Amino acid sequence: MARLAAAAKKAPSGHQVTPATPPWDVYSAACPTRLVLDRLADKWALLILGRLAGGPIRFNQLRRQIEGVSQKVLSQTLKRLERDGLLSRRVVPTVPVTVEYAITPLGRTLSDTVRALARWAEANIESVLAAQAAYDAAQTSRATT
Repeated sequence: MARLAAAAKKAPSGHQVTPATPPWDVYSAACPTRLVLDRLADKWALLILGRLAGGPIRFNQLRRQIEGVSQKVLSQTLKRLERDGLLSRRVVPTVPVTVEYAITPLGRTLSDTVRALARWAEANIESVLAAQAAYDAAQTSRATT
């Protein structure tokens, strides 16, 4: 804080320097950043972004590589991610038409985070499963007593 006060006194233009405060507050109910968090909390969005980090991929390749996702959910998720500016869609004029998706520079800023979340999940799944089993056992024992 003292540094900010010193900077305010030393502003060469005569204007007071004030600390930049972000206009968004993720903890506020009305903050639009919650929409972004909601999107990124979706497992399909994370898996799509993770796959696209390796380079552009066609729709059907994505569907094959992300096991368990339906065509409808994949299509909806891709549209939302495109709307958010996290990926781009390119139509290739072939017969039949080919659609290719690629991560955008904005989406790429999430690549390290997505990769870290995936690594954390893979590294800690056994602990999570053990905790779930212990919790469930405790709940069952409480219900019977």
